[in-house]
Amino acid sequence: MSQVEPQGLFRDPLDALERLLAEFDHQGVIIGGLAVSLLGEARFTEDLDAVVLLSIDDIHKFLEAAKREGIEPRIVEADKFAKRNRVLLLRHIASNTNIDVSLGVLPFEQEMVARSKVYEVDDTLKIHLPTPEDLIIMKAIAHRPKDLLDIEGIIRNHPNLDSGRIQEWVTQFAELLERPELWEDIASWL
Repeated sequence: MSQVEPQGLFRDPLDALERLLAEFDHQGVIIGGLAVSLLGEARFTEDLDAVVLLSIDDIHKFLEAAKREGIEPRIVEADKFAKRNRVLLLRHIASNTNIDVSLGVLPFEQEMVARSKVYEVDDTLKIHLPTPEDLIIMKAIAHRPKDLLDIEGIIRNHPNLDSGRIQEWVTQFAELLERPELWEDIASWL
């Protein structure tokens, strides 16, 4: 486990989200801006993001558990939306923090969750984050300008990355999506 700085603004929703993930055998990881801030360089983010290995048949069960943690849907018929789009749009009510939970199913997402690491936010909160390599892979696929900046920050903070793993997955997604730039734009950085 690695010790990281407390995330004051997100402490309560992060704690609630991590307890929720624990109810589902920690089959998920925190991703997005918070993960980038912890694994790369600090940046502003307004919400929390996670990937959870969850069957669409278990969405109702997940929503019930989320409600017990003070996390509720932020749209009407969130379950139907999630079945179509594989993402649950939620909100931590007490803090009014949006939480987007992607429903993972791909082999890469399964590996990412299996390879995740536990990070100590403080003495009472531990969160599951992807490895720096897996976060880079996710950011390379998203491929927005801010994702490329995030990748550079993660690389600066982790000089001994497994570039072979990153290349393997990013090139697979690049071929599948017919977007060679997914790898070409970051290859020289690794």
